[in-house]
Amino acid sequence: MKTAVFGAGAWGTALADMLAKTGRQVVLWARNSDLVNRMRELRENREYLPGIGLSPDLEMTGDVSEALDGADVFLVVVPSQFLRGFLENCRDLFPQEPVVVCASKGIELGSLSPMSQVVTEALGDKKPRYAVLSGPSFANEVGRECPTSVSLGCEDQALGKKLRELFSNSFFRVYSSVDYRGVELGGAVKNVMAIATGIADGLEFGTNARAALITRGLAEMSRLGVAMGADVKTFMGLSGMGDLVLTCTGDLSRNRQVGLKLGQGMKLDDIVGEMQAVAEGVKTTRSLFELSKTIGVELPITEQVYKIIYEGKDPGDAVIELMGRELKEE
Repeated sequence: MKTAVFGAGAWGTALADMLAKTGRQVVLWARNSDLVNRMRELRENREYLPGIGLSPDLEMTGDVSEALDGADVFLVVVPSQFLRGFLENCRDLFPQEPVVVCASKGIELGSLSPMSQVVTEALGDKKPRYAVLSGPSFANEVGRECPTSVSLGCEDQALGKKLRELFSNSFFRVYSSVDYRGVELGGAVKNVMAIATGIADGLEFGTNARAALITRGLAEMSRLGVAMGADVKTFMGLSGMGDLVLTCTGDLSRNRQVGLKLGQGMKLDDIVGEMQAVAEGVKTTRSLFELSKTIGVELPITEQVYKIIYEGKDPGDAVIELMGRELKEE
């Protein structure tokens, strides 16, 4: 099967390169034509995935129609807040019932929709067949062929099996699940928890606090997921606990880095201004906070991260408030 990959950030590039290196036919689309030219010339994405040599078999283009032409699988790795606009702009180029695999992680601002709903609405009468790829997977490590395991959520079990075979190889193992909603929510919520644990580490609150935030973050993730129809068991797996642990503890995590710098006293605008790539958790914090209020689910860690980022609350005060909440059964 030919796979078209949309989005040449670190993760999109790593996935496209992995597919090409393992003999799959793949084309990588980038919005920036200059970036495409540099990648073709250098066989490296120095802006987003430096130090990783790209497969000579990886095709690259800045033309959406060229990427879509003849593709069987459409892997979208566009930042979550831009996904709807991208798909709507090229909707007429998609075939009927396209297989869309989403590797974007977030909850859309305004609509408060998970990515499955965004894809379904944006492609409308094309009737997309949706899947989501998520789990503990830093792009740099995948690019270096480090052993990695992730989840693929797809309601169509037969299609899910085909897709896990497409993406799996000797160093990248894919488990499939029919609970696509749980898989995609785990990928979104863990970014907010990574900011929270980064803040605590930036404040030098120690590993006890980090472990508590990860554990209670998992509780928040599960609570939200169940309220939105996901299977609670999904959050014990790779796309839940696995991705949460990685993103909260690994220094390659952009969201953790945002939290660390917030805890050290830097302003959000300065932090974001220094970053080459998008930290999805910043905007997901707002959409997740608003979603929790809309559906009536208590997310205390998310609420404190929201107040730090969007209301200027002192990070130390936020942690103290979390510690002082009413005592209860675990």
